[in-house]
Amino acid sequence: MADAARGVAPEETECGLRDAALAFLRRHRAAVAALAGWSVLEAGQAFLLGIALAQALDDGFLRARPDVGLAWLAAAAVSVIAAAFGTGRAYRALAGLVEPLRDALVRRVVSGALERAVAGPHQTDATAVSRLTQQVELARDTFAGVTMAACSFVFTAAGALAGLFALDPLLLAVVMPPLVAGLGLFVATLGPLARRQEAYLATDEDLARQCGDLACGLRDVTATGAEDVMAQETDALIAAELRASRSLARWEVSRVLAIALAGRLPVILLLGAAPWLLRHGVTAGALAGALVYVTQSLLPALHNLTQGLGTAGTRLGAVLRRLWADPVSAPPGSRADQSADSGGAAGAADAARLTAPGGTGPQAGRACCPAGRQARVWAAHLAPYGPSPAFRPPAVELDCVTFAHGDHTRPVVRDLHLTLPEGEHLAVVGPSGIGKSTLVGLIAGLLSPHRGQVRVAGVPVSGRAAEELAALRVLIPQEAYVFSGTLRDNLLYLCPEPPPDGTVQAAVACLGLDALADRLGGLDSSVDPSTLSTGEAQLIALARAYLSPAPLALLDEATCHLDPTAEARAELAFARRPGTLVIIAHRITSAQRAGRILVMDGAHVQWGTHDELLTRSSLYRDMVGHWDATAFAAGGGHR
Repeated sequence: MADAARGVAPEETECGLRDAALAFLRRHRAAVAALAGWSVLEAGQAFLLGIALAQALDDGFLRARPDVGLAWLAAAAVSVIAAAFGTGRAYRALAGLVEPLRDALVRRVVSGALERAVAGPHQTDATAVSRLTQQVELARDTFAGVTMAACSFVFTAAGALAGLFALDPLLLAVVMPPLVAGLGLFVATLGPLARRQEAYLATDEDLARQCGDLACGLRDVTATGAEDVMAQETDALIAAELRASRSLARWEVSRVLAIALAGRLPVILLLGAAPWLLRHGVTAGALAGALVYVTQSLLPALHNLTQGLGTAGTRLGAVLRRLWADPVSAPPGSRADQSADSGGAAGAADAARLTAPGGTGPQAGRACCPAGRQARVWAAHLAPYGPSPAFRPPAVELDCVTFAHGDHTRPVVRDLHLTLPEGEHLAVVGPSGIGKSTLVGLIAGLLSPHRGQVRVAGVPVSGRAAEELAALRVLIPQEAYVFSGTLRDNLLYLCPEPPPDGTVQAAVACLGLDALADRLGGLDSSVDPSTLSTGEAQLIALARAYLSPAPLALLDEATCHLDPTAEARAELAFARRPGTLVIIAHRITSAQRAGRILVMDGAHVQWGTHDELLTRSSLYRDMVGHWDATAFAAGGGHR
């Protein structure tokens, strides 16, 4: 299911993983050979243990020759010491396989996360964090355990079975049937165990992703009053992980039955068949040696095998399949997949067009992209912004823009048309993760569309140098940057030519920065960023952008740490600033102050004035209702 959700056939994933595993072993064949070589000592000890005990009894103690018996026991002790030495060396050889595997998995996960970050710098990848911090280490540890368990069982079982045959073939005939039956049962349960292990990992990733989304969008959740909804979603994911873990635990019980068949039943059969075996020429020492082979060699090896492959091995296979399938694309069950499949949450507009005054109402769709997608083209009659009703050239144009965070993810913006006239004040609203910051990144030239073109002041932003883009627009992100230096240096950082001191003072007063300037000691006083609050840092960044000569200002929740009064003062100052203003709003008052509001609602994009959207957009009505309820409660119940 996980591979199918990514568009990768499970057979392709299995084949690719198998080929990669073989190539990995070929590259590290020296370590494989060393591991096998040192494990031979373990097989020798397993073979000699039962033989030595049988000879010590038959040729030594039972014949009143204690010296012979003690010599055989001494040989067995030496074999144990040799096996311990070989086991220690085998662990050293194992490191030559385990550490390169971990490094390869880390590189794969990190490179995928970096590609995702480069494609979408405003996105977080909680899944990548879960894979790097949990699943890679899980793969490393379980690979080591599985490898040692497999080596131990293969070489120990080979030595023990060879010893049984050397003692008497009848002993092997008694032990082999239950051993084969137990191993067959164990192998039959590996598939269900692997599926349930993968289901458990999938629920763990979904829960990690949900927690990451909540951490990033907590302010939006609180602002829209969605705490109960998000709590229910998180509770459902926790319950799903609990169910998956219980199902996995039930199937892991099957290994107890496999051990009982393969390891415990042969002991009972040997004891029950002892009279018959003794009558058919099996000596007392050989029978004792057979019991030693089963209890001291086969049974511990079976425990290690079922523990290593039954639990750790299935977990390792599930983890490797998930890490190998596609570390860059959106994982199954992610919001991007769910919303796109349902026609909603994370995909932005099918299309929208904001035209200059004189436009008409909604028009018929047209094919605007090479693939022939029919995009719904919306048009709106925009009232003139400012005293003059004259036509204003476009400040921002998005022509059939499509953008996705990765080659295998659903588009966040799809076939979007947007024309914003000069001097317009636009507020963008919508749920968290819907693509508001992505839209700003496209306009600012920080992101390149997969299809379509973005123009600012008639100039395409794709491929422009940073200096050229700085002359066209100024972007103020949510996390403001203030550097060490004077306050004046911070404020004039984006000004190619320093403006008159009176202009700077007027901007400081207009944005409400004068109190902070006085506290610091004036414009030429030094600023220590570590001593500033987040709101003070935002005010400095806002004033820096206000003084910039760029005609387009983009505020990506740049006032989120200001109180409502300071936020209103800053936004009104930017509204009076010459040029065009686009704001990602996180309070309803920011939207109400704007001339136009753009509502991003997944499958639809709508725009208009506050009153128009209250009539046309159910999402906007819900957001306003939550915002108003929050403000009403914060005000003690007084409107």
